[in-house]
Amino acid sequence: MAIPVIDFSKINGGEREKTLSEIAKACEEWGFFQLVNHGIPLELLNKVKNIASECYKTEREEAFKTSTPVKLLNELLEKNSGEKLENVDWEDVFTLLDHNQNEWPSNTSGLKETMVEYREEVRKLASKMMDVMDENLGLPKGYIKKAFNEGMEDGEETAFFGTKVSHYPPCPHPELVNGLRAHTDAGGVVLLFQDDEYDGLQVLKDGEWIDVQPMPNAIVINTGDQIEVLSNGRYKSAWHRVLAREEGNRRSIASFYNPSYKAAIGPAAVAAEATEEGSEKKYPKFVFGDYMDVYADQKFMPKEPRFLAVKTL
Repeated sequence: MAIPVIDFSKINGGEREKTLSEIAKACEEWGFFQLVNHGIPLELLNKVKNIASECYKTEREEAFKTSTPVKLLNELLEKNSGEKLENVDWEDVFTLLDHNQNEWPSNTSGLKETMVEYREEVRKLASKMMDVMDENLGLPKGYIKKAFNEGMEDGEETAFFGTKVSHYPPCPHPELVNGLRAHTDAGGVVLLFQDDEYDGLQVLKDGEWIDVQPMPNAIVINTGDQIEVLSNGRYKSAWHRVLAREEGNRRSIASFYNPSYKAAIGPAAVAAEATEEGSEKKYPKFVFGDYMDVYADQKFMPKEPRFLAVKTL
């Protein structure tokens, strides 16, 4: 069993209906799928790959050797207790935001220019994907994007758009630590440019962990908790994790198009009517920032209690 691979170039041709159907099915049955021919220039993707690897080598690798997960793993080995590290991830990570560019890594030539261009391309792809979801859910075009951009004026987006640049370095004892613990993503649409050589990312499907197969220049799409709410459960946010590996330094560049913290999120009326139970709304309406307060403490715990714990509108 492998996660769906969809040729996004066919969305504008004679196979549009078939492609829409493939995306709808992937959102409903998986919450994860890979896009090929997505429109982001391959030359840019190659630059991003090279820049990310160079940045890790020159600015991150040495610091990881003395990082918390390395220290904790060494302490665990000294104890020889047979236990596993449960509350830490074998991951090096930094986050790129529009407003924190002065905090971006600064010693890697071309990183800022390349990542600004890449983020703009990914943001455009996120908009296209939300439009497709609108169409498949029977919502007006622009509905999801508008819901995420609460208070938008003069076309200035208020939605949160962040890019998490991660590396999962070789681990001497991958059986004792997680690369990244199992979780669902809190927000909206996630667009991942993952390593095309080393695996490790897995998605939970029907009780079984399935590898998200490395595929050169593909963009992996997954839906977050807020898409689950807006679709009234028709689309589910999928549990996923990263395994630590003894070999390889797996690269993962995930961009998150999430609601603004002030956005009010709840089931869309049309989506509610389309569910089998009729028009019953299965999720509360809440402010996304309040949901994030709950998620911060419960990210690696079952997601259903999060929807019950958040303050409702």
